[in-house]
Amino acid sequence: MKEFQIDVTTPDGQMNCFVCHPEDGPHPAVILYMDVPGIREELRNMSRHIAERGYAVILPDLYYRDGVVRFDLSKGREELEKMFAIGSKLSVGMVMRDTEGMINYCESADFIADRIGCVGYCMSGQFVVAAAGSFPDNIAAAASLYGTRIVTDKPDSPHLLADRIKGELYLGFSEHDPFVEDFVIPDLTSALDGSGVKYFLETHAGTEHGFCFKERPAYHEAAAELVWERLFDLYERTLKHALLR
Repeated sequence: MKEFQIDVTTPDGQMNCFVCHPEDGPHPAVILYMDVPGIREELRNMSRHIAERGYAVILPDLYYRDGVVRFDLSKGREELEKMFAIGSKLSVGMVMRDTEGMINYCESADFIADRIGCVGYCMSGQFVVAAAGSFPDNIAAAASLYGTRIVTDKPDSPHLLADRIKGELYLGFSEHDPFVEDFVIPDLTSALDGSGVKYFLETHAGTEHGFCFKERPAYHEAAAELVWERLFDLYERTLKHALLR
């Protein structure tokens, strides 16, 4: 396994990214969009887990506009408030500019094959859906786990891009999630059905927001393992098999 850091050029500056991929190649790319706590070893380990299945994984630090941002959540409420304040500054437009930079990087990297997928957790659910709609000729698969702000009343709401999506989506929600409003799943389902998008949406019984992360109190092993199965089935079908056609 190869691991290294790169700086991807975006219209807003240099965005640091962790990259890992198998020694051989080239391999399809998977962009892992971070949750609101930001870059940490837990996300790097998840990137490695994906890479071990034969993918080149890019983990971007979406907080680069604010410098090197890391949180120590053991400090309590003040640190939580700081985290949510910084996370709330990110917009769909900003992250789509970042995504364009990563797509350009993928197209130039000799260890990356000509297929790109993505996965986003928490605040990045909105970003993977938006990426699938904003870059329909590049994003072949997108997965959102307990994604927030996928449906809003704003003009940049990701669900409004449903009719542009060409790739396949997986959307996994928590049964108990105070960050996802009751209208999100019905409105999102309606938009996807109306646009003919190929997708699979499910709510994981008995789970809470954050259930995929082993280091969180909300971790739910059975549901988290099922999500890995869903992800790898999606990527195998849309990224690997598509290269063989």
